[in-house]
Amino acid sequence: MGSSDFSWKLADHPKLPKGKAVAVVVLDGWGEANPDKYNCIHVAETPTMDSLKKEDWCRAHGTAVGAKLVDIALASGKIYEGEGFNYIKECFGSGTLHLIGLCVGFVEILENDLAQLREKGIDAKIASGGGRMYVTMDRYENDWGVVKRGWDAQVLGEAPHKFRSALEAVKKLREEPKANDQYLPPFVIVDESGKAVGPIVDGDAVVTFNFRADRMVMPAKALEYENFDKFDRVRFPKIRYAGMLQYDGELKLPSHYLVSPPEIERTSGEYLVHNGVRTFACSETVKFGHVTFFWNGNRSGYFNEEMEEYVEIPSDRGITFNVQPKMKALEIAEKARDAILSGKFHQVRVNLPNGDMVGHTGDIVATVVAAKPLMKLSR
Repeated sequence: MGSSDFSWKLADHPKLPKGKAVAVVVLDGWGEANPDKYNCIHVAETPTMDSLKKEDWCRAHGTAVGAKLVDIALASGKIYEGEGFNYIKECFGSGTLHLIGLCVGFVEILENDLAQLREKGIDAKIASGGGRMYVTMDRYENDWGVVKRGWDAQVLGEAPHKFRSALEAVKKLREEPKANDQYLPPFVIVDESGKAVGPIVDGDAVVTFNFRADRMVMPAKALEYENFDKFDRVRFPKIRYAGMLQYDGELKLPSHYLVSPPEIERTSGEYLVHNGVRTFACSETVKFGHVTFFWNGNRSGYFNEEMEEYVEIPSDRGITFNVQPKMKALEIAEKARDAILSGKFHQVRVNLPNGDMVGHTGDIVATVVAAKPLMKLSR
């Protein structure tokens, strides 16, 4: 990669001696915020991080780590000039455009936005829904049952819960004592006769609008691949499908997209391989792609299999993460320790996902429990 006059050579570190392994430990979801009783990291005892945060801080999220690619494309109007948009708009005259993705904010706000569109003559409505951890958006092929539940609701118009509106759906489903937005069961919206208002059928267009690839690759396979064996789709409608971006460059998936994906070249992994630095990467399933696919610039696989080793520890399935807040942190730490002690690797990188995955459940007690062992393991 790169031009002919480009050099991959890395300079020696001014302080670190050669031959010593460097550990890159990512505490996913860990950060600084107001130190109140709702700040689980503040409530937990975290002496290791307390000592480390006396050093330099940096912003590692939001606009500090990149421009809003999709926002720029929308604002400039270029999204409507691309091949992807021209491909799906062929269905606009006679079919329905379905938008599938992760929504933020309250359902009331979304319903109000759709009402404003209807006032302008656009027949916009919510057809189905569910929690991202339980419906449609599985990642890294952890559980295809998640994708199937979404398919059944979105394509077949079938779900265990049926309501006349999304607002009614969310309010009713949240009445369950242990209800959590991430794990809401699938639901479909029906008309007065009990018929689903918006199943995907022949002649329709579909756009998956997530920017990030991790939760879109599996649904994209179900929507695009004619030969598909992960679950019984019952029917495979003839649609025009495009992603917001191309979610996997090596698989060319999806084949049509609205915004050209960013080209990420000369990643740290490439530099290390070119300089003979042997690397080891490990996490559990829910974050495995974060130390491999994302780390390598949205590329699947190895740069050099002889120089790299990736280890995936299967995540717990069938439970919410607050039930087992320690997750697989111990197993990840043990693999990292063994990799360091083996003497085979110069860099060992891991992702400990507890802060992110347990934190998203909204369970304060469980998130405090999740934070504590991370300190011991980090040491």
